[in-house]
Order: sequence, then structure tokens, then C-alpha cells
Amino acid sequence: MAISSGLMLLALMLLLALLVKPVAEKFHIPFAGLLVVIGFVGSEILITFGGDTGIRYDSFHDLILFVFLPLLIFEAAFKIDAEHLWKQLAVILFFAIPVMLLSTCVAAVMVYYGIGHATGFPWIAALITGALLAATDPVAVIEIMRKSGVPDRLCLLLDGEALFNDATAIVTFSIFLYIAQHPMENISGTDVISRFIVVFFGGIIVGLFIGLAFLFLSRLLQDYVQQAIVTLVSAYLSYLLAEQWLHVSGVMAVLVTGLVMGRVIHNDFQDHEKRSFVDDFWTFNVYVAEALMFLLMGVTITIGMFTDNWLAMLIGIAAVLMARAVGVFAGAPLISLLPGVERIPIGYQRIMFVGGLRGAVTLALALSLPTELSYWWTVQSIAFGVVLFTLFVQAPLLAPLLKREQFDKVD
Repeated sequence: MAISSGLMLLALMLLLALLVKPVAEKFHIPFAGLLVVIGFVGSEILITFGGDTGIRYDSFHDLILFVFLPLLIFEAAFKIDAEHLWKQLAVILFFAIPVMLLSTCVAAVMVYYGIGHATGFPWIAALITGALLAATDPVAVIEIMRKSGVPDRLCLLLDGEALFNDATAIVTFSIFLYIAQHPMENISGTDVISRFIVVFFGGIIVGLFIGLAFLFLSRLLQDYVQQAIVTLVSAYLSYLLAEQWLHVSGVMAVLVTGLVMGRVIHNDFQDHEKRSFVDDFWTFNVYVAEALMFLLMGVTITIGMFTDNWLAMLIGIAAVLMARAVGVFAGAPLISLLPGVERIPIGYQRIMFVGGLRGAVTLALALSLPTELSYWWTVQSIAFGVVLFTLFVQAPLLAPLLKREQFDKVD
């Protein structure tokens, strides 16, 4: 089936998903989970009647990496409250970099020894798995938290951690993936660390350059439609310049560009209607991107994943929960000891543990795995299993936990 037919199938499933969204809201079903179910059921029905979804790795790999990812990262950075982010930056970066790297290692160790097949699932496969599972995505629960009167600081900690650890996870994932695809190269631990530093901070420099350049351009254009287009161009230009031409982190470049552009546009536009239009523009972009990715997940899920890789999925879920528990319950008391850092209460820690969902970025990385790697299907199955667990088990647990914690509505 041609790519056009595959896209038509996705468009029809997206339309169906929109029509049944009220059902998800009425019965408190995660909408992302509903999209997965629709994608899975729709593809299974099509295959049962001798059809073909047309979904192939070579069709959607570039779409995910070069279209969806920049949208997801830029929107999160663009909308975050930069002023409050700065106040909590030390804590957020602590969870997003050292704790995230620790979580990657803990998850990788558990998955490697849990699967226990060094030939079919070597260390590099476990490290790739740990990296793509490290990216958190609390979007599905942040709105619930705010409606429940959760303090702004806790929402910001989860949101900011996800923003920066997505970038860290993607950089780490790309380095491990390069090692896996070049097994004959002699790459030492020092090489990995130095490459991480160059890629990570190189992306920050590119993001600052593009963000400042488009800052001046945005002030020449006062029309809100032009402003929206400027943000879109800045997102893709920063990503492509960093990723394709300078070979540094496109994700970090987009993140920094988004922070700069968000600060400028939200401050410069005094007209609420103009600010609202640009924000709504990005809400729409990410809504479509996430919806298509969750539909893609449903389409690419097969019954064989559950029959052949059910144990690997369970191991992955256990590994993620253990890694998150170590990161949050050991990391929060540690960072709270630093001077000038407000203590992170145990109630916050419990919400951070349960609210550390896996979502769009984990899906994007899993769907971008090259099929040349012999273990790609196992890694993808683990990722899908973890995302399904977070959507259908973790997310529904948050509402009763929030009621039990009874946070004060003021921060």
C-alpha cells in the first residue's frame, strides 16, 4: 500500500477518534489510550479482511524524527512559565540530567538481567531501552493536577523535568543507537561522555543563536499570524541546523529556541488575543502530532507482541517503576539538602513517582528504531508495554492519590 493510502487510513482513524472523544471524557478514559485502542482495532479489522495498513518503518521514521519531535519539544518549552522555571531550575536540572541518567542505568541493568539473553539482547540493547524509557511525559495528568488544586510548584517540577529529561533522553538514546549501528568502532566511556557534552551543549548554543536571531525578527512582525509562522520556522530551523548540519542535539536546540521565543512573545504581546492565537496554534500542532503518534502505536501493535514479548514487557514495566522510585525517593531528599533549595515533601515525591508517565517521546523513539537491529522488535514491544501501563494503570491512579494527599490550593 502506498504512503498516501497509509496517511488516508490514519486520517480516517483520527476522525473516528475525535468522534468518540466525548466517550473518553464521560468515562474518564485517557484519550491517548483510546487512540491506541482505535489504531489497534482498526488495523486488526483491516488485516482480517485481507487489507494492509501501509505502515512501514521507512514511511514514518523521518516523519517522527523530523516533523513530530520538533513540534513536541518546542511547544512544551514555548508554553512553560520561564520565570517560575528559573526559580526551580536547579531542582529540575537535577532530576532531568543526573537522576535521568541514573534511571537509565537502573532500567538498563534490570532489563538486561531480566531478559537474560546476552546474545539476542546485549548490553547496548538494554541501554537503548533504558534511554527511551527515561523520557517522562506528564501531559495526560498535568491538567487533572491543576484542576485538583495541586500547588504550582509541583506541576512545574513535573513539567520542567519532562521538558529537560526528554532532551537528555533523546541525546543519550542517539549516542547509544550510534554505538549499536557501528559495532566495529572502538568507542570508550570517555568518548561517550565527551560526545554527550559536545552534542548536549552544542545544541544549547545553536538554540540560543536561532532564538536570539528570531527574537529580533519577531519584533518586526506584530501580526499574530506572522508571529505563529515565525515560531514554527524557528522550531524547524533550529532542529535541522543542529541535527543535520552541525551534528549536535537538535532537541536541545529546539528546547532553547522555544524558551526564548516563548519568553519574547508572551512578554511583547500585550494583546491577550494575539498571545492566545499563538498558544492555540501550538496546541493544535501538538494535538495532531500526538494523536497521530498514538494512532501509529495502535496500528503497529500486534498480537504477537503480547504473545512473544509479554515477559519482556513486564520486565520493562518493573524496571521503569524501580528506576523511577530510586530517582524520586532517593533524589528528592538529596537535592533538598542543598542550600537555597526548598524541601520537596514526601507528598510531592509520591505524586512525582506516579505522575512520571511515559508517552509521546518514548513512542517517537520506539517508532524510530531501525529494523536493521536484530532486537528492535523486543525494544519496541517493551516501550509499547510501558506506555500502555502508564496510560491505563498509572494515570487513573493519580486522581484518587491527589484526593488522599489533600494539597493546599496555594503554593
